[in-house]
Order: sequence, then C-alpha cells, then structure tokens
Amino acid sequence: MALKGVVLYDFLHAKGGAERLTLDLVRGLEGTELCYGYRQPEVFSAGELAGIACHDLEATTPVPGWRTLKVLRAFAGRRAAFLDRYDWAIYSGVLAPVAVRHRKGQRNLYYCHTPPRFVYDLRDYYRDKFSPLLRPALAVLAAYLKQQYEASVAAMDVVIANSENVRSRLRTHLGVESRVVHPPIDVERFRWRQQGDYFLSLARLEDFKRVELIVDAFLRMPSRQLVVVSGGSQFEMLRAKAASAPNIRFTSWLGDEALAELMGGARASIYIPRDEDFGMSPVESMAAGKPVIGVAEGGLLETIVPGETGWLLPAEPTVDQLIESVMSLSGDRAAAMRTACESRAQVFSKDRFLQKMKELVAE
Repeated sequence: MALKGVVLYDFLHAKGGAERLTLDLVRGLEGTELCYGYRQPEVFSAGELAGIACHDLEATTPVPGWRTLKVLRAFAGRRAAFLDRYDWAIYSGVLAPVAVRHRKGQRNLYYCHTPPRFVYDLRDYYRDKFSPLLRPALAVLAAYLKQQYEASVAAMDVVIANSENVRSRLRTHLGVESRVVHPPIDVERFRWRQQGDYFLSLARLEDFKRVELIVDAFLRMPSRQLVVVSGGSQFEMLRAKAASAPNIRFTSWLGDEALAELMGGARASIYIPRDEDFGMSPVESMAAGKPVIGVAEGGLLETIVPGETGWLLPAEPTVDQLIESVMSLSGDRAAAMRTACESRAQVFSKDRFLQKMKELVAE
C-alpha cells in the first residue's frame, strides 16, 4: 500500500514560485494531499485545485500582521491536529512548519524557499517600512516567529534548500545544514513559439523586485515594448506611472497557458530583484528559448550563464545600465541564444526535481 503524504504551505494568495512548487509537489507525489492557511479565491480558483484533496484552515483576515499570526496559530492549534495521520509531510513556507508539533514519529521534510527575511537579514529594511507607532508590534511578531520557526526547523528529519544561496542563509542564521534541490521548471509547458519584439517583466510588483526600475527604463525607450506580467502591491502605482506610455502594458496575473504563450513569443525577459532566493521565472524564460537580463546576486548566479543564456547587471543596477542592455539586444542576437537557453533549463526540469524529492521522502 502506498504511503500517504501531505504538503503544507502558508497560504495561497499569489502565483509565485513557491506556490507553483507546492502544487507541483502535491500533483507529482502519489497519494499526497494539500493543507494551507487560507486561499485567496480571486487568485487561486477552486477549479485550479481540482483533483487535489485540500484542507483549508481558513485563517484569513485583511490585516497583514494579524494574518501572519492567525495562520501561525492555525497550524499550531487544534485545526491542524489531523496531520498526525500521514506517513510523511513536506513543509513549504515559514509558517506551516510549526505544524510539525502535531506529528508523532512520522517523517518530516522542510523545503526552505528562504528563512523569513524580516526576522533575519532584512529586519531593518522591513522595520523602516512601518510607521514608528507600529514598529514595536513588528518587533514582537518577529521575535515570536523566530522562536517558533527555529524550534520547528530543528524538529525536521531533513531540511532542503532551494538554492546554494538559501543554503548559505540557513547556515548563517540558524546554524542548520541542508541539502539543495532546485525548484521544478515545467520545461514542456514553456517552449519557444515565435520571435517577438517585446520584453517581459515577470517579477511580483513589490519594491524589492525592482520592477519600478524596469518601468522607468522603458519610459525612456519608447521604441522598445514591455509587458509586465504579474500583480502585487505596486500594481496600481506602476500602472499609473506608465499610463501615458503606449509601449508599456500590464496584464496582472495570467493563467498558465496565457503566460506560456506570452513567454514563448517574447524577445527576452528581465528579472532584477534584490538578492533573489532562487528565481524560477528566469529559468522558465530560458525553457522558452528566451535569454534573461538579470542581476549578479542571489539565486540568479546559479541559473543564468552570462553571455550564453543572458546577462547579469551589477548587484545595484541603474536605469542607464538596463537601457544599455535592452537597446543592445537585437532580435537576431536573442534568437541565437535559443538553443543554449533551452539546454540550460533542462538542468532544472520538474522530472529531476520530483525524482530527488521522492528519494528524500523514501530515505
């Protein structure tokens, strides 16, 4: 009889890499169910989860800080007590791991996208985004999460990092050793379709993803087309900023096929976040035969081969540097990199990922 497993994730509220990986695990490992803190139906419809046995802890609230605490308490509390019935569990996220306390001797694996950065290396950055009146509350929340998170990670049988970059963070901040299993890329879904003339921005619209810098660059390049394919807290601000620019288009979040269609017809993609954990979108771009203009820090150092599958701007890129890279990338030059891009993406295929995860579950 096949062993029964469960994948736990904090919450389904954005279509980012961690969410895609979580669903790939559930669909790719036999006999696996899904448990999450809450689901945002306008982002993840019930139809998108069809065929998956889901357990929604319904720990939602519109207040961000309280939402984090509510989800944490839901995984730690009686609503998650049923989790002791599974033979193995994989935890994906930073809140879900507290549910390990319900498990009684079964196998537990933690897939770490990154330790919570507002608790560790970006603590000051996030603190400065809050008003002075709210900073004490943030400090209390961070201290509580740090305690819960570190105790939960220590209880895992295996800790898995999504990149060498995150492996280093785990070692630095928690003193924990981990194994690296890169995230899965659907190399069959993302494929070359045609040679278009537009550039894609694939990052979530948050300030640390530096999409505003990309928009600023294209505002100065009316002859170059930009399609911004995502959503986030900066969506309305960036769309208003580019309202008078006919060369910049925003799509918000797209379904899988629409995203693959746009990716397959682009000239190249642009992805320049601050110290990215891994970065699945650049590899998806390469799977579609499209080179990537990236940045020389974080997980992109592990995926993009400069001069072969894209370019790496300095760790603190300027608008002028991005403009220079875009203007120098002709359609012919991008097309010449197609084979190298497709070959590089195969290293990060979904099949390889699932095989490695199956081996770790079975150990």
